[in-house]
Amino acid sequence: MNRSTLRIDYTETVKEKLDREDSELIEMAFKAADKAYSPYSNFRVGAAIRLDNGMILQGNNQENASFPAGICAERAVIFYAHANFPESKIRAIAVTASPCGVCRQVLLESEKRAGAPIRMILANGNKIFIFNSVKDLLPFGFDSF
Repeated sequence: MNRSTLRIDYTETVKEKLDREDSELIEMAFKAADKAYSPYSNFRVGAAIRLDNGMILQGNNQENASFPAGICAERAVIFYAHANFPESKIRAIAVTASPCGVCRQVLLESEKRAGAPIRMILANGNKIFIFNSVKDLLPFGFDSF
């Protein structure tokens, strides 16, 4: 049996040290979280993506009494982007919570679809984690197509 070590590349920082673009994306994600529909969990999550054309789109979690009929913030904004701007690539995403496994897989496929890494910014309060690729959050994702 061979043994390997998995290396995850990320940067931990604080809001004050971010560049203007990352700071703006995080701010938009938190504004999206304020509009989330989460009457069952009371856990509001927002996401904001920057497309390669510079446009910023927002999404938030939308719950439903018929669980799991709701949708996470990340998938809401990614699916909206793919449906309305299919030629555009997602360059970066900011999320106000750590993405679930389903969202990580959707992000990974979006990254593969674009043929370019998606910069991920996870913000929780003043603590911020930046990943240069979704593969760092889901190194063994489904990659069968």
